[in-house]
Amino acid sequence: MLKLIQNEWMKLWSRKITWIMVILLVFVVFAGLGITKWMNSTANEDVTESWQDIAQAEIANSTIMLAEPDLSETQIDYYEGQIAIAEHRLENDIPALEYASMQQQMLDTHMMMSLVTLLAVIAAAGIVAAEFSQGTIKMLLTRPVKRWKILTSKYITVLLFAVLLSVVLLISTAVAGLLFFGIGDGALLIWNGSEVVEASFWLEALKLAALKFSSVWMISTFAFMLGTVFRSSSLAIGLSIFLMFTGIQAVFLLQNYEIVKYYLFTHTDLTQFYTGNMLIPGITMTMSVLVLIVYFLVFMAISYWTFGRRDITA
Repeated sequence: MLKLIQNEWMKLWSRKITWIMVILLVFVVFAGLGITKWMNSTANEDVTESWQDIAQAEIANSTIMLAEPDLSETQIDYYEGQIAIAEHRLENDIPALEYASMQQQMLDTHMMMSLVTLLAVIAAAGIVAAEFSQGTIKMLLTRPVKRWKILTSKYITVLLFAVLLSVVLLISTAVAGLLFFGIGDGALLIWNGSEVVEASFWLEALKLAALKFSSVWMISTFAFMLGTVFRSSSLAIGLSIFLMFTGIQAVFLLQNYEIVKYYLFTHTDLTQFYTGNMLIPGITMTMSVLVLIVYFLVFMAISYWTFGRRDITA
């Protein structure tokens, strides 16, 4: 299996598009943070709020949110934690991290994981379909290797590529953030459920990126399935990207129906359980993980069944 994965990894990097995707990711990060730096430098400094004002506003806003009906336990814990953190800052004179700092940019890295998803989808959709379009599928399937091993090696290669893109995103953000903003003042405080403690922004950035990777994983798996079933990378890429951008909107359209709790895109973003920005009430981290596993098994079952029964003369 290891040799198969190595072979797929080498084939992946032999394509120019793979290098272009990595370079594009780095470019977008540097360009995005460069534009942010320029916008901050041209903004009117007279309208900037002090960290004390922001803390007071956070207390007021979280108090209002706690008065809302039908809040989940996750949301209640989140808003109570925000109040506790803000009060702790004011009582102990601990400023928050500056927005224009490398630390804060690292914490916001998970917001750019959709770009990783987009690039991973391109790789996932084409890794099987390309074998058909290039005519190499006959040679591949006539080798004395079980088909499930071939497909598994391709899928693992896609996941490794997605992980690599995520790492490149984090490193690029750290370097660009240090270059454009430098290391700012302030401390990162978190609520651990019982008390306010200081946390490492590196660990928090990794935690948020790992939670966001659930979306990368599921949409890439979906694209992988489509590429395997339809043998068309363009169809798989197009449909996957379409669902990636419209899937969340459908959650809000279906929010009054029970079926929304079992809809894939209700659960793809696990950061909602960490940030308190729940898409719909009544779901938990455990439920989301279970739903994602069920979808994953269905997608992979379809992929293996189709690939295993496919005529090599097709």
